[in-house]
Amino acid sequence: MAHHIELNPVSHYTIGAIGKPGKRTFYLQGKRDEQVISLLIEKEQARLLAGSLFSLWDELMNTHPILADQPGTAVYDMRLIEPIEPLFRVGNMGLGYDELTDRVVLMVYELVEEDEEPNRVSFWCARSYIQPLSEHIMEVVNRGRPICGNCGKPIDPDGHFCPQSNGHAK
Repeated sequence: MAHHIELNPVSHYTIGAIGKPGKRTFYLQGKRDEQVISLLIEKEQARLLAGSLFSLWDELMNTHPILADQPGTAVYDMRLIEPIEPLFRVGNMGLGYDELTDRVVLMVYELVEEDEEPNRVSFWCARSYIQPLSEHIMEVVNRGRPICGNCGKPIDPDGHFCPQSNGHAK
């Protein structure tokens, strides 16, 4: 039987990476009271989540501009909390918004085989947190390997074969 964990609201919420560029492991992490939930997430999932959070932020500021005049001076600690013991690998994710509480929810579903029911975790946070979180996620994602100026692919620390410079490109 699948389990559902609800962190409403989170007191800590972040995405971080551990390891050297090219071999990093990404984690989605949330905390409520003493309960810390860490999940394995792919780099591309993190990037897509950041983009979705930016879009949600813009949409909410247009449809529910309650926070438009409040200054964004809060500073958040977005480091991963150790020890990191992942509960599961992220499969699907979905974002939602509760107008009554002005909170955003990220529903995360475990990556499972087709016939299995996934475990899931709900991370609830204040709307004001999603903009700094999305900026932090993009910063973490972009800390990886440098990008080749010719082909746009990541450059490994031990070298890079660029298809654009193999003698066939003009």
